[in-house]
Amino acid sequence: MIKIYHNPRCSKSRNGLEIVKESGKDYEIRSYLKDIPSKEELKNLLALLNIKAEDLIRKNESIWKDNYKGKDLTETQLIEAMIKFPKLIERPIVINGKKAVIGRPPEKISEIL
Repeated sequence: MIKIYHNPRCSKSRNGLEIVKESGKDYEIRSYLKDIPSKEELKNLLALLNIKAEDLIRKNESIWKDNYKGKDLTETQLIEAMIKFPKLIERPIVINGKKAVIGRPPEKISEIL
C-alpha cells in the first residue's frame, strides 16, 4: 500500500495526493502535522529516501531560521527538531514498498507508483 505524508494546506502536497489517487492504487494518508512521526519512523524515512536529515528539512520556514539556521546540528538533533516542529518536514513524501520520494515537484511521485 502507498503511504503519503500529507499537509492539506500545502498546494504541492495536494497535487501529490491527486497523483497518488489517480494511480488507482490503494493508499493511506498520513497527516504528519497531527500524527507526528517518531524518531525511528523518521530514520526509516531517511533511509528509504537515501538522504540526510538536513535534506528533509524545509529551510525557508521561520521556525528553522529563528531556531536552527547556522547551527552545527547532528543527525539526531535534526530529527528531534522535525519531531518538535513537524512543519519543518519537507512534503509530500510518498512511500511505495521499499521506494520513497519527496514530491517536489509532485511529478516525481509518478516515478515510484
